[in-house]
Amino acid sequence: MRRLRPDRRRTSTSSDARTTSPSSRPASPSSSRPPSATATTRVVHQAASWCLGYPDEALVERLPLLAAAVDELPAGRAREGLRTFLDHAAATPLDVLQTDYVHLFDLSRKQALYLSYWTDGDTRRRGEVLAAFKERYRASGFLVDTHGELPDHLPLVLEYSALADPDDGAALLQEYRASLELTRFALIESSPPYAGVLEAVCATLPGESPKDKAAVHAMAAAGPPSESVGLDSADPRLLPLAGYGTAGYGTFDGSA
Repeated sequence: MRRLRPDRRRTSTSSDARTTSPSSRPASPSSSRPPSATATTRVVHQAASWCLGYPDEALVERLPLLAAAVDELPAGRAREGLRTFLDHAAATPLDVLQTDYVHLFDLSRKQALYLSYWTDGDTRRRGEVLAAFKERYRASGFLVDTHGELPDHLPLVLEYSALADPDDGAALLQEYRASLELTRFALIESSPPYAGVLEAVCATLPGESPKDKAAVHAMAAAGPPSESVGLDSADPRLLPLAGYGTAGYGTFDGSA
């Protein structure tokens, strides 16, 4: 389900170019020019947004369309990563996909799809960060329906990048690159098909992906400071990037 739509109450010459989904403007097969990097990135981000949402009948219906769009992408990590998931989804009953999704993303913090959770954890600062996400969405000229999710939910951020503001969306994803990479590593261990989706997203961002978790922590070393709420600032439960791999995370309910 699309979460963003143009805000008709706001008008600007630049917003007109943002009202069309990248999938509705495919490169012409007869054109000798390859798709631009921006167009390719938007297709990857929109496809990844759908793949990372809760699997439902709408996803099943979209699978042929997604597969066709992904097959038109240039060869490389993004296409391979998305195809890994799409092949898995096509061969797996919907009820199994749904059960797996709940176990992966709703009942465990190790694969959290909330970007600022990895950098700000359970701190007061996270509320400010979530407000900043909302402000960026408002500035794009699009109305956003989060469907009850927090604004840093990765599928929503990816759709923002695909439909609303590709430049700021890519910048936002790069700001939380460490969150993306750590989630990718967690999914490599728990669900390779979903890891393929994170692999595709990371492939659209500048720079190479870290080779291991230690390199991710080094990437995050310059991240924002934490502010504890009832816990010592050094407590690993506050910042998952600092405490990744520790036991006792419990159930993640998506609340700030």
